[in-house]
Amino acid sequence: MKIVFAGTPEFAAQAMRAIEGAGHQIVLVLTQPDRRAGRGMHLQASPVKQFALEKNIPVLQPETLRRTVADPQKKIQAEGAYKQLLVTDFDAMVVVAYGLILPQEILDITERPGRFGSFNIHASLLPRWRGAAPIQRAIEHGDAKAGVCIMQMDAGLDTGDTVMVEELDIGSNETSATLHDRLATLGAKLIVNTLHQLETVGNLPRSPQAAQGITYAEKIAKDEAEIDWGDDAQNIDTRIRAFNPFPGATSSIGNLSLKLWNSRIPRNAPSEEQASTGQILGFGDESVFVKCGTGVIEILEMQKPGGKRIPAKLCLQGLSEAGEMLRFQAKENSVP
Repeated sequence: MKIVFAGTPEFAAQAMRAIEGAGHQIVLVLTQPDRRAGRGMHLQASPVKQFALEKNIPVLQPETLRRTVADPQKKIQAEGAYKQLLVTDFDAMVVVAYGLILPQEILDITERPGRFGSFNIHASLLPRWRGAAPIQRAIEHGDAKAGVCIMQMDAGLDTGDTVMVEELDIGSNETSATLHDRLATLGAKLIVNTLHQLETVGNLPRSPQAAQGITYAEKIAKDEAEIDWGDDAQNIDTRIRAFNPFPGATSSIGNLSLKLWNSRIPRNAPSEEQASTGQILGFGDESVFVKCGTGVIEILEMQKPGGKRIPAKLCLQGLSEAGEMLRFQAKENSVP
C-alpha cells in the first residue's frame, strides 16, 4: 500500500519503520518543523524526518495545516501541503503524535473514492485519555492498564471510531519512559496489522467510542513538576514516575534544586513519627526515604544541576554535616 505518514517523535518513527519494514511504500511525510534543542540550541530534525531523509521520502513541515490562518507565511505553508496532498497518489494516511490538528478538508482528501481514510495510533484505551499526554496522565492517575487504539480519524479530538485495540498492564514501578517504549512497540504492531487487513480484506470493523468514561490528557506543563511534599505518598510517587522523562519532577534542599527521576512506595519504611513534611528519614542501600503529608516515599534516582542521574543516596552524600537534618523544601500550601 502507498501511505502518507504524519508524525514527529520517536513514538511515531517506530511505527513508520514498522510500516516500511512490512513492505508498504511511504510516499510522503508530514512532520513538525525543526526545533532548537540541546545545550547548543541547534536546529534538530524530528525522528520521523530523520528516517524519511534516510529513505529519500519527500518531507513537508508546515507550521499549520489550516489554510484560513491569518499569518501569511503559515498560510503559504498550509496551501503548499494541501496542494501536495491533492496530487499525491496514496491509499491511506497514518497519523502518530503529529502535533498538528488535521482540518476536515485534509481528512476529506484521504477519504476520496479508492482510499481508506486516515488512521491514528493513540496510546490510550479510548475514550480514556484523549489528548496530548495519555501516557503521562495514565501513570499520574494510577491507572492499572494502558493500551493502544487504532482509530479511524474524524475532525474531533481523538473521537473517531476504533478499529483495533490492545491493552497491557501498567507496572507498579512503571515510568512514562518505560511505558512509552512498550506502547510504541505495540502501536507499531497494530498499525501494521491494520494496514494488512485493509490490503487483504478491504475493510475493518469500526466501533464507536463509549459515551461514558471520557477523560482528557492535557499537555504536561513544566510548572507541574515541583513536588508538594504535603501530598499523599502514593500521589507523589505516581507524579515522579509520570514526569520521567519530561519534565522531570523537581524539589530543593536548601539552595540546591534536584530532579527526582524514580521512586516507589516502600514495604518497610523508617518511622515517620514526629517527622516534618519533606524530611529525609533515612537511607536504603541506594535510596532515600522521605516523609510526605501522608505516608513515606522511597526516592530511587536523583540528579543535581549539571550532573548525571544517579542513585538517590549517592546524590545526597556530603550535603549535610553530622547531625544536620536534611529536608526537602515544602510548598507554602503543604501540610507541615
